[in-house]
Amino acid sequence: MRFHRLQALVLMPLLGIVVTLACAQEHVHTHTAPAHTQGDAAYQAKRQQAMQLFDQGKRLEALPLLEDLTREDPGDQEVVVALAASLVRHAATLTDQQSAGKERLRAKDLLEKSGSFSPLAQNLLQLLREMPDSGDIQFSENPAVEQAMRAGEAAFSRRDFDEAIKNYSKAVELEPKNYAAVLFMGNAFHKKNDFARAGEWYEKATQLDPNIETGYRYYAEMLASRGDMAKARTMMIHAAVAEPYNRMVWRDLKAWANVNHVALDFTSVNIPDPGPNKKDEPVFDFKLFPERPKDVSDAWKVYHLVRADWKQRKFKQHFPQEPQYRHSLAEETEALTAAIRVLEKLRGNIDTAEQVTEDPSLLLLLKLQRASALEAYVLFRLGDEGIAKDYPAYLAANHAKLEEYMDKFVVPPAPAKTNAGTARTAAPPK
Repeated sequence: MRFHRLQALVLMPLLGIVVTLACAQEHVHTHTAPAHTQGDAAYQAKRQQAMQLFDQGKRLEALPLLEDLTREDPGDQEVVVALAASLVRHAATLTDQQSAGKERLRAKDLLEKSGSFSPLAQNLLQLLREMPDSGDIQFSENPAVEQAMRAGEAAFSRRDFDEAIKNYSKAVELEPKNYAAVLFMGNAFHKKNDFARAGEWYEKATQLDPNIETGYRYYAEMLASRGDMAKARTMMIHAAVAEPYNRMVWRDLKAWANVNHVALDFTSVNIPDPGPNKKDEPVFDFKLFPERPKDVSDAWKVYHLVRADWKQRKFKQHFPQEPQYRHSLAEETEALTAAIRVLEKLRGNIDTAEQVTEDPSLLLLLKLQRASALEAYVLFRLGDEGIAKDYPAYLAANHAKLEEYMDKFVVPPAPAKTNAGTARTAAPPK
């Protein structure tokens, strides 16, 4: 998956919904020069021209202006980020790969020093940090495919989309399973405003490898720019299920939510710390349902006892091939299920029913259990380094459950379909 994201970096079509839509939301104020340059009319005029070109996707034309502006004011974060993005686009036009690599490395350095937390800066920096140390990126071990892809990316960067399609088509013909070639075909048709054919190629990319998020995200960007927020939502859910631990997916999904004036639901179960351990306290012998419980702490006592059991004994039984303990999906699910059994008992007790029913965190836990979504919740919301290792196997066997969790618990429904013309006007073309 990582390799394909690196390939996508070379083309870098403005990194999806984050820029196309989120920046459109801020369009009124994001191109205002910093306060200390407000009185500099020449700087402001050049800045406005550069950012307009950038918004129009004319990165190569904007590049010299952005270079001048950055030299004049290296603290203008938005200009520095635009310069870094334009350098990446310019690198794609260079035939000398060493020079292209240096250009990308410079872009990375600019972003790291900028301190910008804008979605574009964060997405681009994430990709640049995954580059090889040389800054070079390879598309294929087949020299003919590599040549066609580099010619295609150079043409795309010059906005010669017909020439780009010609070269990407050659790459696909020679190597039909080259994900980047298929994806870039879709993006080139997208930039030609041939949305039907773009959609076909994006679909081909997602079918080629359903477990790569990029094709879904690019498709979602196009759909959102056309006002089809419902289908864009579906594609973003596909992307999240494909790569839930990729932060770019969540940045773009949050941007989709912001544009549609809805909020993603990140409600989590509040699991209290276990507190100090007592040496004489039995680890496995506990009363699951006390006769007269007074509060919900018994549920979390059970939770922590189950986890202690896993650390001491059960992990080795379940994962004999692994040399050392790790937090696992099986452990967390079993511990939460044990807590749920206690909570169900407490909810039926007059002394504790109110404590359960008035706690959104506890109600979420019960709702997840009823919807058979507990494992999906664990993977998405509690997915640390240990649990993440269990994701591929669970995805292969439970793809529908993961999508259902995202649909019912995380991503609110899309609003009524936006007028496509309005959406295109709001989102600056690339």
